[in-house]
Amino acid sequence: QVQLVESGGGLVQAGGSLRLSCLTSGRTFSMYALGWFRQAPGKEREFVAAISWDGGSTYYADSVKGRFTISRDNAKNTGYLQMNSLKPEDTAVYYCARRTGSVGSTYPRSYDYWGQGTQVTVSS
Repeated sequence: QVQLVESGGGLVQAGGSLRLSCLTSGRTFSMYALGWFRQAPGKEREFVAAISWDGGSTYYADSVKGRFTISRDNAKNTGYLQMNSLKPEDTAVYYCARRTGSVGSTYPRSYDYWGQGTQVTVSS
C-alpha cells in the first residue's frame, strides 16, 4: 500500500515562507512523477506544481510561478514544495500526489495516490 504524508503546513503572515514535505512509502519512489495541488473552501482542487521522476522537468501554475519551487530527494523518498512570498490567496489545504509515469501532469485525475493534505493559512 502506497502512502503519502504531507507536513510543514501552518499559519504564516503574507510575504512569509513555508516548506511542505511529502514523505512517500515504497521502494519505487524514483520511478514516479509527483504533483502538488491545493483546495480552498468552496473551490475545486487546483494544480500547483509537478516534477518528473528525476527532477529534470518541473511545471507550475501561473499563480505560483516565481514564488514556489518544487523539488524531490529520491534517496529520502520525499518531495518538497518551497513557498515564498506567500499571499492570502494561497490559503488552502495542500495535497501531494503520485502519478504512474515519469512526467508530471496538471490534471488531478492522472494521479493515483494522494496524501491527506496539510493546511496552509496566510494572514494579511
